[in-house]
Amino acid sequence: MLFIITKTLYQTGMTKARKQIAILASGNMLPGSTAPRQDVFELDEQMGKLIPAFAKHGMDLTLLNWREAPALAHDCDAMLPLFVWDYYEGNEEEFLTAMAQVEAHTRLFNRFDVLKWNANKSYLEELGRLGALIIPTITLDKISQDRVHRAMEKLGADKVVIKPEVGGAAWRQALYDSCDPFPDKDQLPPQGALIQPFLNSVTSEGEYSFLYFSDTFSHALVKRPKGGDYRVQSIYGGRESAYIPTQTERAQARAVLDVLDFTPLYARVDLLRDDTGRLRLIELELIEPYLYLPFAEGRGGENKGAQKLAKALARKLGI
Repeated sequence: MLFIITKTLYQTGMTKARKQIAILASGNMLPGSTAPRQDVFELDEQMGKLIPAFAKHGMDLTLLNWREAPALAHDCDAMLPLFVWDYYEGNEEEFLTAMAQVEAHTRLFNRFDVLKWNANKSYLEELGRLGALIIPTITLDKISQDRVHRAMEKLGADKVVIKPEVGGAAWRQALYDSCDPFPDKDQLPPQGALIQPFLNSVTSEGEYSFLYFSDTFSHALVKRPKGGDYRVQSIYGGRESAYIPTQTERAQARAVLDVLDFTPLYARVDLLRDDTGRLRLIELELIEPYLYLPFAEGRGGENKGAQKLAKALARKLGI
């Protein structure tokens, strides 16, 4: 059973010789939440593999509300914000303030500067300038029908996805066809937005995810939306299946990480295939990616993905 860090736990419980690691989560992902997310099962599944895998490498893994993390950071050897699945719902400033406070007292993975950079999806344009093959993206500081239409003209696209600059899980995201009525305000990003051409491959083929721990490729999968939708997340009926990438596809995913001037502890590279057959970056997840461990080999603590993450963190902590 998962358990949550409390001050009492530290007063009564753990062996100092072992490293204490906290996985940070949003309140709606924690046991006892009065309004749990539909995908809370993903946390249970992932923690069920991470806890025993980390234990084998001298680390005790616990679950903690990210809002409590600053007060408890000094009791932990590291904190990983893998399930902070509400930071983008108007909580970005509070979340980043908390993570800065955490890093002042313990190791934070990924680092605070990485989290801050990755929180705003305008990083895609920066990665594009550095040479990564991204989905063409135009950033707007405010949404209006005229601005979106001008962006569509620049992109040469009749159908686009309108995404929040700070967002996740398709929150406040809209699919817009120039022949359709413009979406209502409450269906659109609340502030800044990214405009990207809609790639038909997301429905015909799916979205690919490549998982990396430190500098090592772990596993890949393909995520497909349910019929009539384009969103691949499980809360919208999306489904996943294992995928063995070709060497060319591995190289295309790796090329995204190669433009970075740092090596993240964990990274998920999400890609869509364009009309020429190349994989283009849709998102680089460095804050709170679901790791899709069922698509790595092995059950429970023997899961190879969980083991790779545990080994990578153990190396960083000098275990």
